[in-house]
Amino acid sequence: MIARVTLGDEEDTRRAIAAAKRAFATYGRSTKEERAKILRRLHEAASARIDDLTAAMVEEYGGVVQFARPIVESRVNAFLASEMALQDLPLTRSWGKTTVTLEPVGVAGLITAWNANALFICLKLASAVAAGCTVVLKPSELSSLQTRVMVEALHEANLPKGLLNVVTGLGNIVGAELTRNPDVAKISFTGSVGVGESIMRDGAATMKRVTLELGGKSPTMLLDDAALDKAIPAALVLAFMNSGQACAAGTRLLVPKSRLDEIKPRIREAIRALTVGDPADPKTAIGPMVSQKQYERVQSYIRKGIEEGAEVLAGGEGHPEDLEAGYFVKPTVFVNVKNDMAIAQEEIFGPVLCVIAYDFEDEAIRIANDSEYGLHAAVLGTDLHRARRVASQIRAGRVVINGMTDDPQAPWGGFKYSGGGREYGRYGMEAFLETGAILES
Repeated sequence: MIARVTLGDEEDTRRAIAAAKRAFATYGRSTKEERAKILRRLHEAASARIDDLTAAMVEEYGGVVQFARPIVESRVNAFLASEMALQDLPLTRSWGKTTVTLEPVGVAGLITAWNANALFICLKLASAVAAGCTVVLKPSELSSLQTRVMVEALHEANLPKGLLNVVTGLGNIVGAELTRNPDVAKISFTGSVGVGESIMRDGAATMKRVTLELGGKSPTMLLDDAALDKAIPAALVLAFMNSGQACAAGTRLLVPKSRLDEIKPRIREAIRALTVGDPADPKTAIGPMVSQKQYERVQSYIRKGIEEGAEVLAGGEGHPEDLEAGYFVKPTVFVNVKNDMAIAQEEIFGPVLCVIAYDFEDEAIRIANDSEYGLHAAVLGTDLHRARRVASQIRAGRVVINGMTDDPQAPWGGFKYSGGGREYGRYGMEAFLETGAILES
């Protein structure tokens, strides 16, 4: 045991909503300049606690430090990215006797996930504040250490009273109240498809505006001209980011059948180079699963893959050697995988990679798109013109070429069951705005 958490209830949530509603009466009329100053203060306050936030991620769910620290550093900068987006977005447009304004939607309920709680808090809060909304935050109850550090940091920004309110509690209590309460105009949620469906359904009763960032089963397409010495390590980074506990993880690796025999030994070699163990060690690439439940879920999918007829190229069931005491999983790679297998269609949320062979480029694109998800994808190849052409045909909210990269102004969000709406920069801020028009006769 590392902490005790007090869970809020419906009444706590209603009080937080009421505080946000009172604050919105003033903050909803704030100017760009006033919001920009607050965003800069938030960035300064959060930046001062980067070390503490990183340590909380490592301690709380075993996030490896080589993933956790860059994530914290980049998301603290979300406040500056939103300030830039705010300055670039005209909030008023006029022609003739018509004036159109972009107005804050109102009180926003922000519901975040455990696997990078600090990231989601910064990202969603930055967009809401830039848009002029007040906030009630319901962070994952599994991330309360991260939440404590983050809220202590944000408190130092000296925000207007009621602008940010936090209720730690269960989704079916605090999250449900946010979703059904008529004084909450907007929900921004990151988490599972099942919960996302319930938010969309239950929020309809009060015409909630909803942004959902849900699951993924992301394809990484390795083209036949790829340089394997670079492409294979890049594919494993995409697959095993955050120990595989990431919605964007590239857990389907599509490879040309003509090169499969040379790809398999390179994967084995690259897997042997991955260190599994203490997440606080900068050399560690894969840490433990967040909980016993998640460990058992990943093990069940490894067994299912074997039962479905896939071949274990690396890893397999059980703990890695000398790591029997924790919820560690062997980084596992399956080959001879068919795209209709459960391990290729369902989100496992662990270090399990499915290698799927294809004959032709068109077939690879079809396989990449043959999923109920569409959050993230990657294309690996030498010919950039060709890689861009292939990337444009993949139905995913974001596609990276030749390795994981980021742009804080580029939209983030999914197609199909990966959700709806977008986050990041201008696109994230627009999700918290409504258009209004005044017309004179």
